[in-house]
Order: sequence, then structure tokens, then C-alpha cells
Amino acid sequence: MPETEETGASAEELQETETAPEADVPESEEEPFDRKRAEAALRKKNSEAENLRRRLKELEPLAKKARELEDAQKSETERLNDQLAAAQERAAKATRAAVAAKVEALAAKDFADPEDAAGALDLTEFVDEDGAIDTDGIRSALAELLKRKPHWAKPDEGPRSPRPDRAQGSSGNGQRTTSDPADEFAEFMKRSLQRGR
Repeated sequence: MPETEETGASAEELQETETAPEADVPESEEEPFDRKRAEAALRKKNSEAENLRRRLKELEPLAKKARELEDAQKSETERLNDQLAAAQERAAKATRAAVAAKVEALAAKDFADPEDAAGALDLTEFVDEDGAIDTDGIRSALAELLKRKPHWAKPDEGPRSPRPDRAQGSSGNGQRTTSDPADEFAEFMKRSLQRGR
């Protein structure tokens, strides 16, 4: 069976599609459903799909070989350029991560959530051509950011109030007994009455 170059379909299939009669039925009238004709059309479409799948499986190894040949024909310079681009991308990611870590570390003192500061700043501004991180620039940018977004600041803890310590007071000096509170009250009253005489 001869195949056309553009579509890959056989000449017989093309001839069938070209000579297929158009529906002579007016639009207002519908043709009744013909099960045999529908099954035949379905078998034909399934057969065409199976042929296309088989041809695709045959062509996949050829496409892989073509890609391998294309890669082999690349010049050494193109391969080195690809490797360089990949290395530069990895270096840029590492630099962004380092700057973000530095911003978060400096923001931890004043910001409730240091990640907010890292997300709000343009991290590329704080790296020079040599890859050095501008710490002073980060500090000034963080101060400016806190002026614009004061709600991101850490809340003031206020004056530190003393925390209660159970070891303080009468229980801490060793005079407290492990007796019942009623007994302790009775002993207190007894001592008070003896002093009053």
C-alpha cells in the first residue's frame, strides 16, 4: 500500500475519505440509526487507531536515535555552554539561599517571623559581582521594612515580672510541717494565746 508523505495514511484510506458520500438528507430530517453501519464505522476507526499506535511504537526508537545523533553532533562548545548554564543556575540558587539565611538571621532580632522579611525583600540587591553579601545593606533594608510594616515587629515583652517561687516564704525556711492545715491553725492560735498572757 503506498502511503502519502504528509499524512502517513494509505492511498486507499484517502480515496475512501475523498469519495465518501455526503449526507443527502436535509437537515430537518434525521437519518435513523443503523447499528451495522455504526459498528462498521467503529471497527474502521479502531483499526486506524491500532495502525497509528503500531507505527508510533515503530517510530519511537528512531526518534530516540535521531536525538542521540543530534546530541553527538553538537560541538564541544555547545556542550560546555550547557554545562556552564547549569552550573550558573546552581550557583544562583545557592547564593539566593545564603542571602535568605543571612536576612532571616538578622531579622530574628526584631521580626516576629523572620521569613516574612526574607520574602518581602529582593534578595538579589544584597549580592555584589563577586558573590559577597552586603550585611549593612540588609540591616538598613530591614529597618526600612519595619518602618513600613510595624505589625511584623516582635511584640514587646514589657518589664519582666518576677515569677512565683514556691520555695520562698514560710515553706522555704524549713518551718512548715506536713500536717493538716487545721492542726497548723490550732497551733497558731495556741501560740497567740500564750503570748497574750
